Amino acid sequence: MTPPETVPARSAPARELIDAGFAFEVADAAELHHGLNLADIAHVLVLREQRLIPEAAAVPLLRLLLEADRQPVDAFPYDPAHGEVYNCRERHFAAQIGDDAGWLHAGRPRREAVRAALRIRLRQIAADLAAVTAGLVEALAQRAAAHAETYLADQTYLQQAQPSTLGHYLLSFAYPAARDGRRLLAALDDINRSPGGAGCANGSRLLLDRERIARLLGFDEVIEHTRDAMWQTDGLIAAVAAAASLVAGFNKLAEDLEIWASQEFDYVSLAPAYTRASVLMPQKRNPYALSVVRGSTGLLIGRLTGLLAVTKSPSARSDNLIFAYGEVPRALSQAHRVTDLMRAVVATLEVNADRMWEVLVAGFTQATDLAEYVMQRCEVDYRSSYRIVGRAVQTAAHAGLRGVDLTGEMLDAAAHEETGRRLGLAGADLSDVLDPRQLVAGRALQGGAAPDVVRAMAASMQQDARRLGSEVAQRRDCVDRAEQRLLRQAEEAAGG
Repeated sequence: MTPPETVPARSAPARELIDAGFAFEVADAAELHHGLNLADIAHVLVLREQRLIPEAAAVPLLRLLLEADRQPVDAFPYDPAHGEVYNCRERHFAAQIGDDAGWLHAGRPRREAVRAALRIRLRQIAADLAAVTAGLVEALAQRAAAHAETYLADQTYLQQAQPSTLGHYLLSFAYPAARDGRRLLAALDDINRSPGGAGCANGSRLLLDRERIARLLGFDEVIEHTRDAMWQTDGLIAAVAAAASLVAGFNKLAEDLEIWASQEFDYVSLAPAYTRASVLMPQKRNPYALSVVRGSTGLLIGRLTGLLAVTKSPSARSDNLIFAYGEVPRALSQAHRVTDLMRAVVATLEVNADRMWEVLVAGFTQATDLAEYVMQRCEVDYRSSYRIVGRAVQTAAHAGLRGVDLTGEMLDAAAHEETGRRLGLAGADLSDVLDPRQLVAGRALQGGAAPDVVRAMAASMQQDARRLGSEVAQRRDCVDRAEQRLLRQAEEAAGG
């Protein structure tokens, strides 16, 4: 058997590898820079506490790391010609303090440092996204309460369905957004767990207190299994999936609003600050913010799909995380920006309530209630009642009439045509069953469209949004205090 070859002398990386590989990773330096500095500082402090690093080496190394953390990422010498992000840092530190920089490698591979840095970055972005989600839910709830008696024809398949209110409609987007906010909190809890002390993958012989590393970095707990700590991807998938679900949910609202903002509907107008003028046609202002929402939804779906695709590799492969270092933070950041945009659109949306009422009254959205009335009043099975009302609606529409114009005589005539007998509704007062406002008021069951029910749901959703925002703020505060405490400890250890 031929013995394994010895490690060859270091040689410069090929240009093709620099362009296709290292440059791709270095492009993600902005996402990892702060987290890498914190992870390195915590590592040196633990080495120092365990007397594994000489004080004469720990002090200049800590000073250098603190300086790096204060340095803007674009001023730090990240250069793909020297390798990926970790290699660039290693080269720079060695150039500054020589072999003392080599203590950073004691008991820890590069992947552990970068895994910790990614989690440090993601917990910030996930918290930002959860916070702005709470803001969106609150904006939807506030507008829903304000429009609990703004009547409109609810639609399915872009066809008029039943009478409802704008408030009830808006709340249908607040509830799923609130659920996605909770999913983001769960993802944040999973992200804020420490991979520190995992060593190569089976644990470190040097760093004996993994809890200490976690506390220094502000992680809530340690990832139990060291190999899992190095290679797990399910938490990343869950975070991006929650973000994609959130944006896909209010994308439906954006799609509707784009239609409603058209001249043909004229239900709503976006505030001018969220539109863009045509450079050719003077009469046009396009609801550009909604295009941003729609396009970003497709982008997030693609990033989730891409993440799933690269994580399907065999275990203990770097390729399933190299491509996540930038893509996952960018996905969550884009979700944050577009969620904040949608919050602002909702908060400033101009509503044409008169037009909504005009379209509602012009249609036949009361047909279902009328069929139920005929069923109960005349003791006719619902299918027969359905056919009778359907025929009456068809006749009225052909005559240019509206739903509010239907009469008992028209129902009797339709019944005679459908069943061969009349219902005895001639002269009946149908005002309550034809008035959309009365029909909406009758939807007073739990979750219904009655104004008081909508106001109660809106108040409940505002409370949920504030609770979500408060929980996010508490998590942020804990992390911020831990990071500040870590930097203070490093400054004290470095002699100020």
